[in-house]
Amino acid sequence: MPRHEFYDDDGTTEKEQCPRCGDAFLADHGDRLHCGRCSYTEWK
Repeated sequence: MPRHEFYDDDGTTEKEQCPRCGDAFLADHGDRLHCGRCSYTEWK
C-alpha cells in the first residue's frame, strides 16, 4: 500500500509512528504493534 494512502486530505493520520525510527508506521498485529524497519515492538 502506498504511503500516501495512510494520510487524510489535510495531512493527518491515525496510524502510530515508531518512536525509534520516527518516520515508519507501526503495523497492528492484534496483540502487538511492530515496526518492520527496526523491529521495535509494543505489546498491547
